[in-house]
Amino acid sequence: MSSAESPEELKAKLNLETSRINWHELQTYYARGQVVRVAPELDLLNVAAQLSADNKAQFEHWLSAGQVGEVSPDLARAWYDRNAELWAVVIAPWVLVQDRSGEKLH
Repeated sequence: MSSAESPEELKAKLNLETSRINWHELQTYYARGQVVRVAPELDLLNVAAQLSADNKAQFEHWLSAGQVGEVSPDLARAWYDRNAELWAVVIAPWVLVQDRSGEKLH
């Protein structure tokens, strides 16, 4: 990422790299511990941008609030059983995922 890239430009770029993916396709990344769960109430692009910017303070806040973190074995199993369709964006080596199945999208 260019240091001259504005936050808005970064979010626009990340938006183009965000897509839906089924949980079964993420099993390798989950097994490597590279999947990060993002709570539905957070803006996935904002979380990805903050990770890209290495904003530790913000991530520590989200972690302590339980809004980002690892995918628990129980949640992974539930997602596997229904092959959940998740929103995902890659900030290497991490894959950020968000389950928005309970929300109505525009």
